[in-house]
Amino acid sequence: MFEKTYDAAAIEPRIRNVWQEAEAFRAGAGAERDAETFSIVIPPPNVTGSLHMGHALNNTLQDVLVRFERMRGKDVLWQPGTDHAGIATQMVVERQLAAEGAPTRREMGREAFLDRVWQWKAESGGAIKGQLDRLGASCDWSRDRFTMDEGLSEAVLTVFVRLHKQGLIYRDKRLVNWDPKFLTAISDLEVESKEVNGELVHFRYPLAGKTFDPDDPSTFIVVATTRPETMLGDTGVAVHPDDERYTDLVGTKVVLPLVGREIEIVADAYSDPEKGTGAVKITPAHDFNDFEVGKRNKLDLINVFDEQAAVSLKGNEAFLAGLDDAALAALIDALDGLDRFEARKWIVARMEEGGYLEKIEKHVHQVPFGDRSGVPIEPFLTDQWYVNAKRLAGPAMDAVREKKTQFVPANWEKTYFDWMENIQPWCVSRQLWWGHQIPAWYGPDGKIFVERTEADVRRQAELHYRESVTFAERDEALAAWERGDGGAIVLYRDEDVLDTWFSSALWPFSTLGWPERTPELRRYYPTSVLSTGFDIIFFWVARMMMMGMHFLNREPFETVYIHALVRDEKGAKMSKSKGNVVDPLELMDEFGADALRFTLAAMAAQGRDVKIAKARVQGYRNFATKLWNAVRFADMNACRIDPNFDPNSVETTQSRWVLTEATRAGEQVTEAIEAFRFNDAAAAIYRFTWNTFCDWYLELAKPVLMGEDCPEKTEIQATTAYVIDEILKLLHPFMPFLTEELWTVTAEQSGIKRDTLLVHARWPHAGYTDDTAAAEINFIVDLVANVRSVRSESNVPASLEAEIVVVGGAQRHEDWLFRHDAAIRRLARASAVSVSDVAPPNSAQVVVGDVVVCLPLEGLVDLDAERTRLSKEVTRIEKDIQKIDGRLSNPKFLEKADAETVEEQRDKRQEAEARLIKLNAAIGRLDPVA
Repeated sequence: MFEKTYDAAAIEPRIRNVWQEAEAFRAGAGAERDAETFSIVIPPPNVTGSLHMGHALNNTLQDVLVRFERMRGKDVLWQPGTDHAGIATQMVVERQLAAEGAPTRREMGREAFLDRVWQWKAESGGAIKGQLDRLGASCDWSRDRFTMDEGLSEAVLTVFVRLHKQGLIYRDKRLVNWDPKFLTAISDLEVESKEVNGELVHFRYPLAGKTFDPDDPSTFIVVATTRPETMLGDTGVAVHPDDERYTDLVGTKVVLPLVGREIEIVADAYSDPEKGTGAVKITPAHDFNDFEVGKRNKLDLINVFDEQAAVSLKGNEAFLAGLDDAALAALIDALDGLDRFEARKWIVARMEEGGYLEKIEKHVHQVPFGDRSGVPIEPFLTDQWYVNAKRLAGPAMDAVREKKTQFVPANWEKTYFDWMENIQPWCVSRQLWWGHQIPAWYGPDGKIFVERTEADVRRQAELHYRESVTFAERDEALAAWERGDGGAIVLYRDEDVLDTWFSSALWPFSTLGWPERTPELRRYYPTSVLSTGFDIIFFWVARMMMMGMHFLNREPFETVYIHALVRDEKGAKMSKSKGNVVDPLELMDEFGADALRFTLAAMAAQGRDVKIAKARVQGYRNFATKLWNAVRFADMNACRIDPNFDPNSVETTQSRWVLTEATRAGEQVTEAIEAFRFNDAAAAIYRFTWNTFCDWYLELAKPVLMGEDCPEKTEIQATTAYVIDEILKLLHPFMPFLTEELWTVTAEQSGIKRDTLLVHARWPHAGYTDDTAAAEINFIVDLVANVRSVRSESNVPASLEAEIVVVGGAQRHEDWLFRHDAAIRRLARASAVSVSDVAPPNSAQVVVGDVVVCLPLEGLVDLDAERTRLSKEVTRIEKDIQKIDGRLSNPKFLEKADAETVEEQRDKRQEAEARLIKLNAAIGRLDPVA
């Protein structure tokens, strides 16, 4: 039965069940045995995550590609999975424990805590998979993977051990982004820069060998800092080599106030002569830029904070080296253990007391915060595990240079190369418990053993230490070790886990079974396309490229499609603090998944952000309703599917026209999807469905469909059913639920059984074309559309019929007008359609192809009144444009207004200009014609 109204809430769950029961999304489903492959790995969402608009956009676009290629007969694999999300998951479970009043993770111990995390994962983790399914993501859910599952964990261990044995993973002491709340290093992507109203504090550092006098600038050098607390770890002052103010001071020393350490003044281009005093304090252990300056100038590294970002001076050998402990006793007692921000206040106060404070200025600057902890991040000097990314980057860059992997849009290649050419060692260790524990063990002398299993480590340790014990002692110790009752060799395992980006860097091949040489790996690797956001080109794309090239000697994907950001309707970045977050789940509740999907695809223009608005989603819900009603109208008029229908046998002009336009639409959609121009593909099927088919073809066909039975009617009925099938195929990648439902209903109403579900139906290919028929009907359509537009702009009452006079043209135009006279008069509300050599007086005119279409307005409108009305509207819009121009040329407005506001004003001006052109054209049409 064909339901009267389109109900997405009822249709979408039912269709999901149909697909699930048919296992429609399994790799290779619907394809021939030797079909060409097409594979995509899903960017794995966090197991803690919920569907947000970025997910909705990316997965919609992937699904468009996947459904498109599946319908083209390819063996398609869309590999799903989730990321274990180290910090996020551990945070969720620790909060849960706290809410329950349960022991903390430290109190319960590592093993018990990890058991609790796995329990949470089984009960609550992975909700986003169901949300993606609801969106219509046609992944092969039977192959769902998790970055901590057994197979992927094996891949991670294998990669770590191999890289270590190749000298490409090593342990080193460097600066990292340290989260003092979670007590772990974090990646740059987990750092959020926020604008903070702070202070720029100017200190006087006394020149060594001179008596400090705060009133005598020749006895000191002034440095400025936003972080006075780090001065305790200063080991140098940098000035620019070309800064003549300090030329004579380079190589000399200053005395660090409060501490008494002498530190060198060095020449380094990092210092900006135009900024501040041109002299910069250098704290290599507490600033990333200072770390590099320190390396270049061989400055000491002095870390003065502990893991919680509190001052740590007692027993700090690096800090105390060369200093008088007794003289610093009061300083150490006052500061040791003090929070960094409390230490800041104490230090500024003491510097002021000593005459070392020059001035304090209010200063707005960017401060890094942990995106989950919400606390300021501390550049922290620690021992961590690193990957030699520089060595791995070369082949990954070559793959892009040689076009084995191509970026779309191509301009993102520059971003990729910029990052790769300046790549730094990759810190892969995290001070967490949830994750892949690093397979490294330490001997009693600090010797590091890296192997896949503890048993392998024991063997390596035995070989390493065999010179220090007799064979008998060794055998006895190893036997005791195996029994678990002690032994001569004591090892302990590294407690850290690997960065989640390490496991996700293996995603394109670990999900296919590597390190085993599985059939899936041989068939689907390299993958065809990766779709992702620009913000993780380095964090994920580049690292997958490096790992794929290194371990499989092949690029992991042929194309990297970089999608845009999703913003609110005004173009502002969505954030909870702004209250402008648009929830895709709520939009699906209200309008259905199809409407949301089509909105996102229709707005996914390359290089332009997607501005999502509820009204747009509602508009595409109306589009779905329009198609539903059109198909229902066709059903009510007995437009049944004829399995023997042959487009080449049609005789009526309008049937040949609509079949031609269907072919053209199919070509446009195909070409656009192949080029990742999703917005163009959506626009093409939208235009054909709404405008060509619903608004024009069905309107032209109505008199025949509602008339007496005849061969023409039978042909139009069969043509209508055929074209509806073509629409459903072309629209399916964008609106899969609606189209699958209509595919089923139309077959039932026609009394036939489909060979396949729509998801496996074959994509339309080059079909019927008749350029002559298309030219004829398109001329009629353009004529009627332009007459309607002229009537509207000239304020002709809808109740009045107007004569249409066509001037110029050829004999074919006259023939077309004669054949379609009834349709033109009905659709354009015309009293008559005639041909003339000259335009009638007082007529509005518009060019349609090779002819001029005239609409005599005498007696239909008050020409003078209409000119007055239009002129007033022109004046009003011109004033609006002047106001906008005034704002956009005002430096104060441009300085204060945010980018979204400026863009909004430019959009308004563009809209006003377009309206002004139409108004002036309308006025021109009212001018008398002799």
